[in-house]
Amino acid sequence: MRFIIEILLMGLAFFIGAKLVPGVTVDGYGSAIIAAVLVALANSTIGFILRLLTFPVNFLTLGLVSFIITVLMILLVDNMMTSFNTTGFFAAAFLAIVFALIKAIFSAVAGEKE
Repeated sequence: MRFIIEILLMGLAFFIGAKLVPGVTVDGYGSAIIAAVLVALANSTIGFILRLLTFPVNFLTLGLVSFIITVLMILLVDNMMTSFNTTGFFAAAFLAIVFALIKAIFSAVAGEKE
């Protein structure tokens, strides 16, 4: 049950982030859920491999490369979906920041896992 709630909250965070960030459009809440799940899947598969390959550079830049990889995964999902669009790298970067902040707020309100 918690997994489903987390998916719905992740979609809500993505939907709110898309409304707040200029240059990012999502057709609806359902598209936001799908986009958020696809970004999470891309981050956990392709992003994981890229983070392993770029570990030394990531270590030297104090995690900046991980953020760039996350932005690239958002752009990848943008290319895969027609109902989710970004205008470029900076819009996707701002979306990643807003999305992370909203998810952190949701996590703080929800509390720890049981």
